[in-house]
Amino acid sequence: MSESSAANQARALSQAQRRALGELVRVFPVIDEVGERFARAGHELHLVGGSVRDALLGRLGNDLDFATSATPDQTLKALGSWAETTWETGREFGTIGAARRGLRLEITTYRSEAYNGVSRNPVVQYGTTLVDDLQRRDFTVNAMAVSVPEHTFTDPYGGLDDLAAGVLRTPGTPRQSFGDDPLRMLRAARFAAQLEFEVVPPVVTAMTEMATDLGRITAERIRDEFTKLLAGHDPVAGLRLLVDTGLADQFLPELSGLKLEIDEHAQHKDVYEHTLIVLRNAIRQEKDGADFILRMAALMHDVGKPATKAIGPDGRVSFHHHEMVGARLTKARMKALKYPKDVITAVVELVALHLRFYGYGRGEWTDSAVRRYVTDAGDLLPRLHLLTRSDVTTRNRRKAAALATDYDALEERITRLEAEEDLARVRPDLDGNAIMELLDISPGPLVGKAWRHLKELRLEHGPLEHDEAVAELHRWAREQGIEPKPSASGDPD
Repeated sequence: MSESSAANQARALSQAQRRALGELVRVFPVIDEVGERFARAGHELHLVGGSVRDALLGRLGNDLDFATSATPDQTLKALGSWAETTWETGREFGTIGAARRGLRLEITTYRSEAYNGVSRNPVVQYGTTLVDDLQRRDFTVNAMAVSVPEHTFTDPYGGLDDLAAGVLRTPGTPRQSFGDDPLRMLRAARFAAQLEFEVVPPVVTAMTEMATDLGRITAERIRDEFTKLLAGHDPVAGLRLLVDTGLADQFLPELSGLKLEIDEHAQHKDVYEHTLIVLRNAIRQEKDGADFILRMAALMHDVGKPATKAIGPDGRVSFHHHEMVGARLTKARMKALKYPKDVITAVVELVALHLRFYGYGRGEWTDSAVRRYVTDAGDLLPRLHLLTRSDVTTRNRRKAAALATDYDALEERITRLEAEEDLARVRPDLDGNAIMELLDISPGPLVGKAWRHLKELRLEHGPLEHDEAVAELHRWAREQGIEPKPSASGDPD
């Protein structure tokens, strides 16, 4: 395509996008309503940033971002009783939140913020003009604004053309932008994943040269950006950018570590590329939107391989127990990134269990082994099914088909046993109260020990009749030196 035709296409797309902004205001009259209130109070108000970008892309949600000449106190006064509720959690950054008719508005005073190179939090200063406010934003596609209620479009840095071209540039120099806020480097990777935009070479170069500056950012902010990246439409593009620029080494070195050296005499699968394929496989199986736990488990499932790589006498490469090593590494990394405990537990369990199926073979597992598989997975079983199937990346069609058939058989077997035994709620055939009554003991560690013994029997043999369970409990008790409580007939059994 010639430069002139590309320019004409960009202009045509810009006109269509401008019409989309008018449609936005028509659909969301709340935007003009709040604009009129600020205008009457003598303040400027503009829809800005991601809200304008997403409106132009036809993907705007219910969260709207505004910039204003009003201070936070003046914003609260202008909103008055019009807002159904307001909140001030972002006041230190000049932001007031408000809700109206199902929409969430965040209204921020014009500002300029930067890092001083020492603090891990931005130094916030109020600005005086819209253009200055837009100049401090991360990328040109986020540096556009629409005044309300006038609907004047402001695009001083060419964001509209960049949006049409699908590229990410910074309003100023990349080094200046990332120096102001190093987290913007992660945001570049996140937008590459979410929007499938290309990051222009000068920005990639700055990301590579300034990767270590990410150390000035708190773990929580890094975590939040990375979570958004992994939940993006194409996280693989963002992940490759993190690895190629060295940013991953700053907070997720295990990902870069998957690029194992392929030695001359022991060829093996490229673990890094395999991991990215597994992630894409998992995404294709999602039914209800992005599943962070599944995606993170897919990303981390093989991170134990570098530490467990061994070459046998026959030249074959092995990674014995890499799932357990990987689970430990995953737990440590996610704790460092301050993920919630329940999220960490779920991802770690999936990493630890992801190889279990490969012992199934052609159905040699006993019913006991199937019960343990289901019980160990617990509520994670549906995700474990998806992760295990996603982990099959062999190009050998016959082998892939055989593995799929084996897993189909395992799932069918689980379904049958679930119907017969309620596997999701595997419990001993006697509860704690019955154990204490039958053994005439008080609450304590011994009750738990007996309970676990009976659960093992339940997993091994399936449901027992009540009398069988009582007899097993009594037999176990005698082995422990406990004399069972006599039954009403005088026979302990």
